[in-house]
Amino acid sequence: MNNETINLLGGSLTLTQLNAIFQTIPEEFDFIDEHDIVRWSSANKHRLFKRTDDDLGKHVLEVHPGHSQERVKQVLQQMHDGKRGVLSLIIHYHGKPVNIAFYSLHDENGKYIGCVEVTQDVSGHQEKGAWLHNIKQVLFKHK
Repeated sequence: MNNETINLLGGSLTLTQLNAIFQTIPEEFDFIDEHDIVRWSSANKHRLFKRTDDDLGKHVLEVHPGHSQERVKQVLQQMHDGKRGVLSLIIHYHGKPVNIAFYSLHDENGKYIGCVEVTQDVSGHQEKGAWLHNIKQVLFKHK
């Protein structure tokens, strides 16, 4: 089953390859369906906000902390209404800057089908000193 080919726009991947991509890249992804239910989360060691199988099938507000629920609810409503396509913000989590972005998803007819939440630690990203940072990334191996 893991060698089953999945045809996508732009090519095809096996299920093994697709899982390897989501286990390897340091971003975490959560898919929230059109009813605001968490249907899928990337399972990788890089996750800042852990998700378990118990989180699948829950309303998205149940997996967000209380202080952010009203804002999440507002953004999702705007996505449902077609008034917002993306929200990207930086928060500080355990002293690190973290980018959290919500992207509205639509089918080929423009119907809202949910959103994807992408979270990434951006403490390694720099604007000032980017040249030196890039040279270090090329010269030194990082695990």
